[in-house]
Amino acid sequence: MTTKTMGSKHANPAASKDKLMEDLRLVVADAEELLRATTNQAGEGAAAARARIQQSLQIVKGRLIDAEDAVIERTKEAAKVTDQYVHDNPWKAIGISACVGAVIGILIARR
Repeated sequence: MTTKTMGSKHANPAASKDKLMEDLRLVVADAEELLRATTNQAGEGAAAARARIQQSLQIVKGRLIDAEDAVIERTKEAAKVTDQYVHDNPWKAIGISACVGAVIGILIARR
């Protein structure tokens, strides 16, 4: 079971990245909620900790936005390259698509 799980993670890296991004968004949202919940806590230590957490959250949010932009840009570039390849080599693309379809059909039929 472990091998199957690990194999599926490597089979679709885009889904893994999407899951990671969603998990990071949830962590940021939870941390923001925690900051709002502890706003009334007194003490210099609590205030300093909240300030550090807020600063860290802003940095993480910026990095998330940058990472999302990079993923979007790479996806657009890959789509352009694929589109150009298909236009330059339509018969090869049709052959590759047919082979991939046949392999998927065989795999589905085996289950």
